[in-house]
Amino acid sequence: MVRTYAEAGVSQDEKAAHIAAIVSGLTFRRRGLGRPLTRIGHFTGLVEFGKYALSLCTDGVGTKLIVANEMRKWDTVGIDCVAMNVNDMVCIGAEPVAFVDYFAIESYDREVARQIGIGLNRGAKMANVSIIGGEVAVLPEIVRSFDLAGTCFGVVEKRKVIDGRAVRPGDVIVGLPSTGIHSNGLTLARRILRDAALTVFDPVGSSSERWGPALLEPTAIYVKPVLRALQEGRVHGMAHVTGGGLRNLVRLKPSVEFRITDPLEPPRVFRELQTLGGIEDPEMYQTFNMGMGFALVVPESDAPDLVRALRPRVRAQVVGVVEKGRGVSLPSRGIHWDAY
Repeated sequence: MVRTYAEAGVSQDEKAAHIAAIVSGLTFRRRGLGRPLTRIGHFTGLVEFGKYALSLCTDGVGTKLIVANEMRKWDTVGIDCVAMNVNDMVCIGAEPVAFVDYFAIESYDREVARQIGIGLNRGAKMANVSIIGGEVAVLPEIVRSFDLAGTCFGVVEKRKVIDGRAVRPGDVIVGLPSTGIHSNGLTLARRILRDAALTVFDPVGSSSERWGPALLEPTAIYVKPVLRALQEGRVHGMAHVTGGGLRNLVRLKPSVEFRITDPLEPPRVFRELQTLGGIEDPEMYQTFNMGMGFALVVPESDAPDLVRALRPRVRAQVVGVVEKGRGVSLPSRGIHWDAY
């Protein structure tokens, strides 16, 4: 029985090594207008554009598409495609403005395309971005079924960039709840179900909900509440909790410890997956979002106002503190990871 993401075929350590291998060859840097302002490794990149910084990032939906195919329901994965990009972009304080999609297919299916468009449009409306183009690539010798990804463009005044460098001991961590599994860890989740001889049509535990709809619940889009919160108080850093789980916080600043003292309650889907697969706590919290899809690091004095600014749209709460040290810890579960 598979008990880790790596055993299911997705190793976070190997992924990091592959990224490092690619980045090692990326030595050219443009000069002048458009020069890069951020290091590779943050949630989104920035280039200089006079008074402003322009932001660009790209991401896809992953193997959540397999669940959509099994359910023959494709009208929500477009939301995930938009969400995975715009949530990354807002981490640096940039407002997403425009989006393009990349739809790679094995063969033509107009109904799939129609439903993909529905989801993309809903996600764009939720994030207040315009979809200004895209690409449909027909690749029968490369792609099985289809793949869906996107690229987002945004803008921020340079003086308002939030890149994590201001994070310091004494700050607090404000967590925003996820809507479920979002778009990460689906390879392990699907393998857990397969090993337990369950399908997407079976119930989640003793509930009336089926696994398919539970896994397809769209990724939350945090753009509007976060942009509103940025107007209410100081924010030193932000993290989109995706692949890597809580370890995403390290991407903000590896020279401090992010201590999660009051974690958000994980939704039922995570508890059931953990029980079915016999998955240990550290693996759960470094594979899935476990109920926290986004985090903001703020001065303690600003936290109450920021939480109030978020709460009309999302149930935010203080979940932890920043301390001297390195990495991320979850003391209640006996978990500590050093910085990558």
